[in-house]
Amino acid sequence: MSMASEFKDFALKGNMMDMAVGIIIGGAFGKIIASLVNDVLMPVIGMAMGGVSFADLYKSLDGNSYESLAAAEEAGAAIMKYGSFFQNIFDFVIIAFVIFMMIRAMNNMRKKEEEAAEPPEPSDEVKLLTEIRDSLGRS
Repeated sequence: MSMASEFKDFALKGNMMDMAVGIIIGGAFGKIIASLVNDVLMPVIGMAMGGVSFADLYKSLDGNSYESLAAAEEAGAAIMKYGSFFQNIFDFVIIAFVIFMMIRAMNNMRKKEEEAAEPPEPSDEVKLLTEIRDSLGRS
């Protein structure tokens, strides 16, 4: 089998296509969560902390003081944007929690389906062995 045909078989398998769809949906989901964090949650948290915007938290490494993050960036100063770092950590925690909840819900649904499923009909061999066992027990 040539490498091209092996690659074609690999790329067109159902699992590969499922993975591609998952990656695309995951990327879109990440954007939704980032918007939730940046546009909804962080402003509320910042307001609760005295009107601080996490996106604007930074530390100038050159020892100078700047009136804003934009001014420090415009001056070309070396800056540490720890507010952005906190926001990314918050994004990760929310995404991890949502994925955990989705997997937990899927596992619970699967468990209920397994519990609701009737046990399979025993094979002919099992039926015959059961009859033999029962007849030997009567003797």
